[in-house]
Amino acid sequence: MKNELFKPEGLKTENPRRQFLKMSGLTVAGAGLLLMGCNDEDRMPNMGGKVSLGSGDTGILNYAYALEQLEAAFYAQVMMGSFFANASAEEKIIFGDLEKHERAHREFFKVALGANAIGDLEVDFSSIDFSNRNSVLAAAKTFEDLGVAAYNGAGQFLESADLLLIAGKIVSVEARHAAAIRDLINPNSVDFAGDDLIDANGLERTLNFQQVLTAASAFVKTEIDFSQLPR
Repeated sequence: MKNELFKPEGLKTENPRRQFLKMSGLTVAGAGLLLMGCNDEDRMPNMGGKVSLGSGDTGILNYAYALEQLEAAFYAQVMMGSFFANASAEEKIIFGDLEKHERAHREFFKVALGANAIGDLEVDFSSIDFSNRNSVLAAAKTFEDLGVAAYNGAGQFLESADLLLIAGKIVSVEARHAAAIRDLINPNSVDFAGDDLIDANGLERTLNFQQVLTAASAFVKTEIDFSQLPR
């Protein structure tokens, strides 16, 4: 029997962007299974508006947690009110999916880190016009592309094979987010894997800790000390 997923008529039942975002949600759910039995302890508060990510795998997890806090806060803001002007039904559904995924990622790291987790970051989205579609999509593109490049750059430093596996699952979801946003900006184009992301060897862009946190600092008021992360 042929696989039903590959029947041409089957692809017409739901928008492909919506379909792959729903499927990528399975990765989020699967990642959460590794946390069964973990205690969700209180996080360390931010001291004086500054946080230290720490060192080793804990530092890298806090690094990812900081980025997921930023993304989750952004999509929560998008979901508030009535979206940007003239948002389509499809766009509202997609942004709803993205908000759920980023919130799941944020909570995953919060639980995994327990008492070692940094506190809540203070974000600043004043440069984003949430009533304007172009402004919202441009910001979403920035956050998703940055997130993928950050995971790609940080994965090599993880010592735990289990954590590396989870990071690989999460970055695959983030890449699907980035592709969906790019398709909303420029439908039916090759922008989902543009030359600004993929090099001539077919490898995706990576960014180091300093590059990522410098870019993120435009939207985060909390000072982040990453000096103990690998170099």
